[in-house]
Amino acid sequence: MTATDAHRTYEIRCPVHGFVTLNDWEWQIISQPAYQRLRRIRQLAWTDYVFPGAMHTRFEHSLGVMHMATMLYDGIVERSREILQSELGYNDDGLKRHKALVRLTALLHDIGHGPFSHAADELFPFRNGKDGDRYRHEEYSAAIVRRHFNDAISNHPLNTNYGFSAEDVANLLEGRPEAGKALFWRELIDSQLDADRMDYLLRDSLHCGVSYGRYDWQRLAHTVAVPQTQEGGPRIGVTEGGWHAAEGLIVARYFMFTQVYFHKTRVIYDHHLQGALAELVPGSQFPVPMGKDLDKYLQWDDWRVLGLLQHGKGGDDGRRLAKRNHLREVIHTSETPSSSELELLGKWREVLGDLLAAEMAAEKSWYKVGPADIQIHGGTPRTKVEPLSKLSSVVGNMKPIRQVRLYSRPEHSVDAVKRIANYEGRIHAKN
Repeated sequence: MTATDAHRTYEIRCPVHGFVTLNDWEWQIISQPAYQRLRRIRQLAWTDYVFPGAMHTRFEHSLGVMHMATMLYDGIVERSREILQSELGYNDDGLKRHKALVRLTALLHDIGHGPFSHAADELFPFRNGKDGDRYRHEEYSAAIVRRHFNDAISNHPLNTNYGFSAEDVANLLEGRPEAGKALFWRELIDSQLDADRMDYLLRDSLHCGVSYGRYDWQRLAHTVAVPQTQEGGPRIGVTEGGWHAAEGLIVARYFMFTQVYFHKTRVIYDHHLQGALAELVPGSQFPVPMGKDLDKYLQWDDWRVLGLLQHGKGGDDGRRLAKRNHLREVIHTSETPSSSELELLGKWREVLGDLLAAEMAAEKSWYKVGPADIQIHGGTPRTKVEPLSKLSSVVGNMKPIRQVRLYSRPEHSVDAVKRIANYEGRIHAKN
């Protein structure tokens, strides 16, 4: 590779951000087979059976996360250069170096996803082989970076300016202490104000054809900064002028989960996908993220699963996916059911009996307080830094969702609905 080739730049047109620009180093990384696999991993699994436009992939999302992380990084440096220098010891070269590292980490953050993204999470193996905690896709991402991207990261001519290895990217991705001072920037990759959710909300909203995931991202990008005074050391936050935009991000996420990600039909398709994958993957779990087992894991993508489903594999769940013959919702609780409603749910289960084919729980906490809280601040040492949950009555009072749905087979759904209706009719008659 000549010096001229190494300094080439490339532009990829993005439906969310317009053009995403990559240098030749980043271009070589996305050209690796393990990265091109992301073109064969849908962002939202089987959601296109509900929202037909939701056919986008982890590939375009990952490019978008890199782009968004760069905008946030540049905004922080522009507004908080003085505190970055005085509190964290950065000079211009250090800021340029860690910007490159943040871009690489954002670019590679989702490399470990399984077929159909989060639908595959339930098939990740347990750490001790039987029970306990499962491996997470982030751990697969870090393992893949270490095993398959060291050459592309370490040996590109542009890296002579930085001296990065795959280990540097993986350490930041995992939040390891070995990442050193670069850990400060991990909030751009994983936090309540990270580039990941900022991109996926906009992208998923666009492809699904809904408006729920839209928020004022431009305002956030122009107000993200580092507080001048902060107990426990500097943290990334938002100036006072952007706190309503931060509030809008949290509310947009709530809307997307309740209206799209937890849609009754989308939820049951995840159930069928997991059932089909359990039939297709040997031992009903993916290989562990180590050595040659990791290489076997990388052979799994949407194309492979779809090909097997086309040939009648995947058991009953596979057949229901192929024929769009999914289970039907019979009844559901409210988003935050009371104790009396949960008691009634138990009665519904009894009434349905053998007609109950699946029970799906949609559980999500919308906002974490404490150390994870988004910090809102002014721009002077005299300005008090306050958490978003204290300033925003909306965010501070958001209750976790605990919705439960009961499903029956389509051939039995009418009978199931009648049983519930008859039961509720008797309840009302008594009252």
